[in-house]
Amino acid sequence: MEDVVLHHFSDDPRIERFVPHVPQTNPNHEPAVWAIDDDHAPVYWFPRECPRVAVWGREGSDRDAFMARFTTAASRLHAIESSWLEAMRSVQLYRYDLPSEAFAPWAEADGQWISRQEVVPLGVTAVGDLLALHAEAGIELRIVPRLWPLRDEVVAGPWPFSIVRMANALPRI
Repeated sequence: MEDVVLHHFSDDPRIERFVPHVPQTNPNHEPAVWAIDDDHAPVYWFPRECPRVAVWGREGSDRDAFMARFTTAASRLHAIESSWLEAMRSVQLYRYDLPSEAFAPWAEADGQWISRQEVVPLGVTAVGDLLALHAEAGIELRIVPRLWPLRDEVVAGPWPFSIVRMANALPRI
């Protein structure tokens, strides 16, 4: 697993070890520690509980179709609800670097890795301004009244996507 850099994002800068746990959102899953690779890390550049939709195009003509469909010049699109904008501006987010040898790819999601053992982080770094981070990475960040219309469009399409914390989104209308 050389050349794989794995991360965990948190608003807590004092985590000394990650202990396997059963996630509240997936109570049938065995206890594990989750990590994300560099390519997929931007889906975690948000306050922890913030609902979000992320979608991106692959290379070539697929990316061109993606850009046309979502009316964007960016190759990646993230969206949050407007009620989360202040949290995006004010959260202090930290990136933990994790030893890749402790992890294996998680089959249920691209870019995600799991470990069944305790993991001691290699280091922790403050992420900084999340809006600036998106801009510097060339990711279009949309602030929308409700996520459901975009979420429905994303899951119906052919592009890779990530949908996180939709239980915290405003209800459908």
